[in-house]
Amino acid sequence: MNRSIVFGLFALGVLAACSKSDEKPPEIIRPVLSVVVEPRTTQTFGFAGSVEPQISADLAFRLLGRVVSRDVKVGDIVSKGTTIAALDPTALELAVQAARAELSNAEAQFANAAASEERQRQLLASANATQAVFDAAQQARKAAEANVERAKASLAKSQEQLGYARLFSDFDGVVTAVGAEVGQTVSAGQTVVTVARSDLREAVVDIPDQLTGDLTTGTPFQVILQSLPTIETQAKLREIAPQAEGSTRTRRVKLTLTDPPQAFRLGSTVTATRVTKVAPTIELPMSALLEKNGADKVWIVDPQTSSVSTRDIKVASKNGGTFTVAEGLDAGMRVVTAGVNSLSEGQKVRVPEGGV
Repeated sequence: MNRSIVFGLFALGVLAACSKSDEKPPEIIRPVLSVVVEPRTTQTFGFAGSVEPQISADLAFRLLGRVVSRDVKVGDIVSKGTTIAALDPTALELAVQAARAELSNAEAQFANAAASEERQRQLLASANATQAVFDAAQQARKAAEANVERAKASLAKSQEQLGYARLFSDFDGVVTAVGAEVGQTVSAGQTVVTVARSDLREAVVDIPDQLTGDLTTGTPFQVILQSLPTIETQAKLREIAPQAEGSTRTRRVKLTLTDPPQAFRLGSTVTATRVTKVAPTIELPMSALLEKNGADKVWIVDPQTSSVSTRDIKVASKNGGTFTVAEGLDAGMRVVTAGVNSLSEGQKVRVPEGGV
């Protein structure tokens, strides 16, 4: 082979090798997780509680006696005026009979005294009786009349006492507790049955004292049923405890439910949430924080060049998996939230579709 040809081929090979060595390797564009800075202007608080009746009454007899019937149990629906329980009425019925007899006796004495007064009036008119005798007859009639009124009052009291042997509710409701059984002797005022109104329900929650400063009557809440979170209703604050509980430093808050669904049964566990306005704050996950040379930094994605650069920030506070930025960031900036220790200044990155 001609030497010149061989030399030419060799030269072409050397040139090709040199051109390949001069080419730069393709730049690797790294996908990153990121988030756009959006200052938070509201904060949501949630408090666990339960559904309780707004109106509940402990029903008790006004008399000492032995329970002979109790027609309801826990969970039963009761109507206004329906008998719930009863005492043995024997002694009370006898007292009514005695009072009736006393009234009959008093009325008979009054009739005699009135007739005697009339006779003495006629005798006095014909000058056959003295004024003193007539005055005595008149006084006896007045005393007999007073005895009739006293006997009537005694009968009315005995009849009222007999009515106390029957226990009933003053409103429609549901039985939530019982405190006495048939055959048991109960004292006056001892709870026999507890009845609650099922139409007026409220959520009762305990709220930390430091979060109750701006609570007032009528403050709106959203109440969610814990067993079925898709079921919710609105509520308004009706009552707040005047002082915090000593050990937990919480205040008992009662929220009136607005047209609650039937699923909000008495005793159901609920979560009461409240949205409050706060000063604009920027909160980021701890994975976005780069601590380097004693300074706090984050990686910012430049939307024009798709590259990253560090930015000094001032951390206001750290809370579990997040931190709050006091200075250094503005709304709309895109911050890298993962792999911050493996990035380099000016490195090209790719933000996946959806922005995260």
